[in-house]
Amino acid sequence: MPAPHVSPAGAAAPGSPNAPDGRAPSGCPPDAAPLTASAVAPVIGYVLLWFPLSSETFIFREVVQLRELGLDIRVYTMYGAALRGCSREMREYPGPVTRMGVAAFFRIFAAFFRALGKNPHLVWQLLREGFFRRMRNAEALGENLWCFMAGFLLAEDCTRDGVTLIHSSWANGPATAAWVASRLTGIPFAFTGRAGDIYPEDGLLREKSRDALFIRTNNAANVAWLARFCPPGAEGKVRLVYNSLTFTEREPGALPMQPPYRLLAVGRFARTKGFPELITALARLRRERVPVRLTLVGDGAWRGRLVRQIRRLGLAGCIDLPGFVPHDELRRYMQTHDMLVVPSVVHSNGDRDGIPNVIMEALSMGLPVVATDVCGIAEVIRDGETGLLVPERDPAALACAVRRMLADRERARAMALAGRDLVEAMFDRGRNIAALRDLYAEAAAPEAAP
Repeated sequence: MPAPHVSPAGAAAPGSPNAPDGRAPSGCPPDAAPLTASAVAPVIGYVLLWFPLSSETFIFREVVQLRELGLDIRVYTMYGAALRGCSREMREYPGPVTRMGVAAFFRIFAAFFRALGKNPHLVWQLLREGFFRRMRNAEALGENLWCFMAGFLLAEDCTRDGVTLIHSSWANGPATAAWVASRLTGIPFAFTGRAGDIYPEDGLLREKSRDALFIRTNNAANVAWLARFCPPGAEGKVRLVYNSLTFTEREPGALPMQPPYRLLAVGRFARTKGFPELITALARLRRERVPVRLTLVGDGAWRGRLVRQIRRLGLAGCIDLPGFVPHDELRRYMQTHDMLVVPSVVHSNGDRDGIPNVIMEALSMGLPVVATDVCGIAEVIRDGETGLLVPERDPAALACAVRRMLADRERARAMALAGRDLVEAMFDRGRNIAALRDLYAEAAAPEAAP
């Protein structure tokens, strides 16, 4: 199998002679200059379930920064608005957003029947290929069916708006809509594969990978996995471009490292986050008379399960559950805690995290990190160098790593600062956004169309 392509944004490992040094710039460096007026500006259709979404700040930043570089980004969401928890900046996003959701039900089916009347053979072929497909669970099936049908309206919207490249920010439902719209219009499409959208694989991942102009991923661990779904000889369409840091101001926390020690964990209360193992590790630390408290920031379907575990282990007095915290308020928690713990796990069906953005955010603020070795986390947490890395689903190892981190404040700070240097190089805003801009501009050029 040919080696999958690695974009310039992922080619130079931090620390190598070609890797950038220093902090991420606040503005655009020379290699990220905006498109000139003489350039043919492509029109990129960004396809998502929701936009903006409070838990997808990295995608919001990506869209804003690409627009700053001169790309015409038009966002299309398969669902309606979901602005709860969004910052003021997100709620006031000025760019064009076309939302579907329940309000578009009749328009979606009208678009379907228009397509059926215009090209019945193609529509029936799409139905055979993409509609009656087995998905990994009922939720994924429902999402795929809705997005498949929404693809017919998306095709009309993209044609109306002069879109030259349809890009889905996720490989599951939104990519299904992008795939359908591309097949109907001939507009090339691409998608990004990140984590739970590709593990376990979507029921249409092979077909979408076959027809995509390129596949972007944001961590190196995904490259070989995604290449498996490409046709023989086309594995090079997988392109690695890391995300950009969402925290760019250096605001180091106090890092008191004084009893009671304060641990921080952030994420959705879901099966891949490993919070039950973290709570078990905390119980172990308390039995060993280590004076620790945990702040567990987030919410989700597993909240009841976690609360019951906390009560069963008698930990209600040492675990704080503030609920969902807007992204722009997360700095305050990072400034007042001693370390971030990221106990991610791989679910039995293969679902997993990629590189949780909270790791990069914590390191960018000089907060030490203990994490599990899942998917791309080891690309950032290099054990003993930029943090401590332990096996997944091992509460004893997790507790031991926390003790080690607490035992030597200076070493903990040194690892955090090394981690800050690493993430500022790997997730440099100017370099990575410029790489994305160039990738989209090249793909959206008229000669790139199939």
